[in-house]
Amino acid sequence: MTGNKYLRDMMYAAIFTGLMAVLGWISITLPILPAPITGQTIGVMLAGAILTPRQAGLSMATYIALGAVGLPVFQKGGAGLAYLTGPTGGFIIGFLAGAIVISLLKGNGKNGFRIGLACIVGGILVVYAIGIPWLCFKKTASLFSWSLAVSNLAFIPGDVIKVCIASIIGVRVNKSLEYQISACNS
Repeated sequence: MTGNKYLRDMMYAAIFTGLMAVLGWISITLPILPAPITGQTIGVMLAGAILTPRQAGLSMATYIALGAVGLPVFQKGGAGLAYLTGPTGGFIIGFLAGAIVISLLKGNGKNGFRIGLACIVGGILVVYAIGIPWLCFKKTASLFSWSLAVSNLAFIPGDVIKVCIASIIGVRVNKSLEYQISACNS
């Protein structure tokens, strides 16, 4: 039974690693924003909302490792250590912590409000807490820049929409998975 658990963990992690790579192609660059708007943050929220903390962490760690070694999985097919050490690298590193935090906070995954709150904390606050200081340091050689920090507020409305979408999908998938597991155990 333990082998099946590890196989399941790897399978779910692989699915969400692939999802993150696909969502990286959804990218909108606006000159007024310090970083592009990407679909990756909803991938982080979905991983945390659906997977266990171990699976969520494994999926994000795999995603980051694949990008670091040169596979084109980052935003718009970017790859390599330059992405991780560049201005948006903190957000990418924040994906790992964010997905794990969401998964730890979501509870049983059936309560949309709880998943939504977990997505706000993990998917927005944790990712921003790591990404914004990194971005400020890379752009201004300071750990904090008011102008860069305030300009990141422009991302919040879109992230709130992503929270709502991830919460709805997370509840539905968790209920479906629970139904399938209970049917298999009957």
